[in-house]
Amino acid sequence: MSPTARKPRPRQYDPRKTRAAVIAQLDHVRAAVAELAPEQFALPTRLGDWTVRELVAHLSMGVGSVARALRLPVPEQAETALLDWPAAAAEYAPGVDAFTRELAAANDPVELLARTAEEFAELLPREPGDRVLPVRPAAMRLDDVLVTRCLELVVHTDDLAAATGQEIPYDRQALAITTRLLADALAVKAPGGSVEVRVPPFAVVQCVEGPRHTRGTPPNVVETDPLTWIRLATGRLGWAEALDAAAVGASGERADISGILPVMS
Repeated sequence: MSPTARKPRPRQYDPRKTRAAVIAQLDHVRAAVAELAPEQFALPTRLGDWTVRELVAHLSMGVGSVARALRLPVPEQAETALLDWPAAAAEYAPGVDAFTRELAAANDPVELLARTAEEFAELLPREPGDRVLPVRPAAMRLDDVLVTRCLELVVHTDDLAAATGQEIPYDRQALAITTRLLADALAVKAPGGSVEVRVPPFAVVQCVEGPRHTRGTPPNVVETDPLTWIRLATGRLGWAEALDAAAVGASGERADISGILPVMS
């Protein structure tokens, strides 16, 4: 790493706000799923050949993984930092896909999501934030795991809305947490200070090796809204498509960050 490419400091998340955000976004998803007609569960999604049924099962699996981990023996210490998680998640995609399909085939999606939410709400209040959980890719603190669950819920809420045409609310704190985690993950993936990425009102990060900006208006700026950023960072939206739609602004000769997107997929 060059002298200009400094690793960003880990961001601090308020544990109470994170817990509330997970529960609030899960409630929004539950309400949306409960309103779906039976035939809508067969609709395609933008996630390969998953239908809405598999997507709902995956949402249940993502939140339910916390409850499952809480029932396992406690690891001696955390082995993974929060900012390591986005880059590692793709490694487990095949196993996640297989488990999702099994859940979807064996359960009614509405009932599965309801059971998962109830179990989560029952177990979570008992546990301290520094409790270490045996999760993938390696043991993490509960508070950090819940940040990742915010991201999963927000990203897949957007997938569900796109597949069904529903307008599903986003908890503001959940949206902020997701935006910030993905922005910080970009800075980890491409450390540096030559490009400033702005996602108002939630995040500003510097990334990409090169001349570091110190004062005034940065010469290379990328700016977009939270949902567009989340779609870019997770591969739901391409860079060229976002530019063509004027959904992202990019100024400066180094502002094309297409080569480092998506941050996670």
